[in-house]
Parts: sequence; C-alpha cells; structure tokens
Amino acid sequence: MRYWWVNQNQTFRQETEGGYLWSPKRKANGDRNPYYEFMREVAPGDLILSFQDTFIRRIGVAQSYCYECPKPAEFGTAGPNWDRIGWKVDVRYIDPIVQIRPADHMRQVSPLLPSKYSPLSSDGRGSQAVYLTAIPAPLMTALADLIGPRLRDLMMMSVVMDENLPNSQSAVEWEEHLEVEVENDSRLSTTDRLQLVLVRRGQGLFKDRVRTVEHACRITKVERVEHLRASHIRPWRDASNEQRLDGENGLLLTPTIDHLFDRGFISFENDGRLLISPCAHRESLTRMGITVDRPVSVGTFSEGQRKFLDFHRNDVFLEARVNID
Repeated sequence: MRYWWVNQNQTFRQETEGGYLWSPKRKANGDRNPYYEFMREVAPGDLILSFQDTFIRRIGVAQSYCYECPKPAEFGTAGPNWDRIGWKVDVRYIDPIVQIRPADHMRQVSPLLPSKYSPLSSDGRGSQAVYLTAIPAPLMTALADLIGPRLRDLMMMSVVMDENLPNSQSAVEWEEHLEVEVENDSRLSTTDRLQLVLVRRGQGLFKDRVRTVEHACRITKVERVEHLRASHIRPWRDASNEQRLDGENGLLLTPTIDHLFDRGFISFENDGRLLISPCAHRESLTRMGITVDRPVSVGTFSEGQRKFLDFHRNDVFLEARVNID
C-alpha cells in the first residue's frame, strides 16, 4: 500500500461524486509533469487524501490501476488547456468524519513533508503546481492521528476494494463510443467502416496485415492463428484510421498477453527486451505465462514497429518514472 495526496481545487466535486481521479498526460507544452506521471504508479488499495480549499475533505481508496480515458465531460470549462485524453484511476471516496486544515497543524506536519514533490507549501496551503503526489508513511501516520480512527483503520487494511465497481469500464465505454463514431462516419465506405470495427477486435484485414510481419505470440510462442489476437501497439483508441490498419502497428498475442500489453502491464524495448511494470502483480504474471525472474528477449522488431513501441512505452506502459526520495 502506498499513500497519495491529491489537490482537487478545480475538480473536487466532479471527481469525488464520480469516483475517480483524472489528469492530463502532459503539460500544455507537451512536457512531462511528475504530478501526472504519478498516476501511472497508483495501485488498487492505495490510500489517497483529497485536499480542497485548504482542508483534507475525503479519503480515497484506489480501485484500479490508471488507464487512458478522455477528459470527463462534467469538468466543463475547467482546465481549458488540458489534453483531451488523459489518465484515470477509479476511486472509492470515504468521509473522514473530521476534516482537518493542515495549516493549523504545521508544527506536526512540516517536519514530515517530503523535500521533493511536497503537496503543501510552508504555510500549509496546497502547492499550486501539484495534482497527485506520493507522501511518506510517517506523514500519513501523523495525519491519521489528526483525522481520526477512520483513516487509521484503513491504513491497517491491505486492500479495500469495492466489488461492485466495474474496473476500468470507462475505457471500454470510450472505445465503444469511438466505434459508433466510425460506424456513423459518412466519409468512409461501408467496407472501410466494417474493417475499422473489426480492427478494434483484432480481426479482419488488420490481422491479415499483422501476419505478414508476425508469426507467433512473442511471449508464449503460440502459432495457431485461431488462438491469437492482432493487438495494436499504438492502441486502437489512440490511433488514426490509417494507423489502425497498419500491419506494423500490431503484434500477434494470446488473449492474456494481449490484455497485459493493452493495459500497460508489459511492454518491449526496441531491441526486444521485455519490460514489466512495477505495478504488475508478479504471481499473476507468472500464471499468465510471463517470466519475471530473469531478463527475457522476444526478438527484434521492424522499423515501423519500433516507432509504435515508442508510443506504447511513453503513453501506455505503467512505468514508475519519478523518484520521490
């Protein structure tokens, strides 16, 4: 379990009522933002303190890893310069009973703030540039002493999950919405619309084109085509129609490996080295056919595949990129 702090002044109501965190992927100028990159490190069961208008208002329990999702419509005019596509984490929010104002307790809080990526300024106000940031266990413990038993009890539990929450359902709904847009696009011929819908499911013309580049699952080595999906390297949801049909934007993968790749739990270096996300559950990966105890090379990729893999590593793979020490 890790501990997080989110400053939600602009979108507190929308996120807490909707049960999620959402951030852009990049700054308006295209540069990386560590407070957006932290979204890629959140894991189910992590605890999140929700800060708004100088108070810790809610306690959040992460219900999912982060996944790609469009900017929520309910944000309205908030963040006019934010990218249309960002990171989303499903969260179950809990009333802490006591809402504390950290500025009133800086004598206890200040010495425990991290020296880098601190969520608070020296006067106890939320740091303006911060969205999501990790906080150390001693700080969380001190805040629990102030907030009360509800937070302390949550810290004693390994995972608090809502079994009724449809994990990452928004991502599925997003792709289904895009599929409907393709089906209704009058600029495309009937044949093209059909092919682009089949492409999302890893079938049709796209699969035939991928088979000219790939011959087996890179991980399991399964060769029988009926057991393989044509998996997009740059996901269907992020791709242009041309990229959706490009055979070099694909790998032939068994369904479980396709799931891990699409959700960012694994990726590949251009030289074929398998990358495993620090978010991934190692025992589950082993059961799904992933070797986790030694380096794995899956062979070389074409020039076109390497270009698409660069996108996958930077915009899909759940990599811990920020050092908070």
